[in-house]
Amino acid sequence: MPELPEVETVRRGLAPVMEGARIERLELNRPDLRFPLPENFAQAVTGRRIVSLGRRAKYLLIELEDDLTIVAHLGMSGSFRIEDDVMGDFHHPRSKDRKHDHVVFHLQGPKGPLRVIYNDPRRFGFMHIWKRSELDLYPAFAELGPEPTGNALSEAYLAARFANRSQPLKSALLDQTVVAGLGNIYVCEALWRAHLSPKRTAGSVVTMTGRPKKELLLLTTAIREVIADAIAAGGSSLRDHIQTDGSLGYFQHSFSVYDQEGKPCRTPDCGGMVARITQAGRSTFYCPACQR
Repeated sequence: MPELPEVETVRRGLAPVMEGARIERLELNRPDLRFPLPENFAQAVTGRRIVSLGRRAKYLLIELEDDLTIVAHLGMSGSFRIEDDVMGDFHHPRSKDRKHDHVVFHLQGPKGPLRVIYNDPRRFGFMHIWKRSELDLYPAFAELGPEPTGNALSEAYLAARFANRSQPLKSALLDQTVVAGLGNIYVCEALWRAHLSPKRTAGSVVTMTGRPKKELLLLTTAIREVIADAIAAGGSSLRDHIQTDGSLGYFQHSFSVYDQEGKPCRTPDCGGMVARITQAGRSTFYCPACQR
């Protein structure tokens, strides 16, 4: 499933053509994705201008005028592509089989008409409509923690959330109420950069008085850096993820531990080998030699 960097990459790819454009028509080729599409979806958005494209955790936010927002989730295989509506030529290679084109935004932008097409072979994605002024009340957002890219994520904040917790550090970081949008890949990579074992308890990086230890400062920095590096690389192209221009993300070529089982650790002079364990039913990759 696409993680935060992949969704942010999609947002950045769509923003130049969608922001400021008007929705001339919304074409729905089926009534549902993972869930039924919103009632009167096409009528609700037709004629409205797209104010901006945002993101919350792993959700894409298409913000419209008149206080409306389309909340979109890519699921396992969802992707967007951009098609020129005048010449009929694709700006970029087609990303998916057209039979899986389920939602088509017919837009009128500054440079003329175009289409933005949502394609989803597995149909695990979804779209909802919500008031922009009430996004904090959207069920999936109500208890989300701060973004890993924002100033709200600090070692002091994490210390308050981790204090006295016996939960494994990796599981605590995957808790979306602690940090929004962090997924399995980037938690593994951040823990490796901070040289912290995914098996140690969350409370072990906090002092008895509730202050962050040096390890937590390193971890907070590592989280910010790994997310920034992944966004700069266009995310990771695992299984179905693809960018809006049909190209692939390249951060998977920089994985230090994720999916690197049995390979030498990249930490200089470490000499350890990357191992895989299972935590809460999910694979965890780490170096037992240098992650303590």
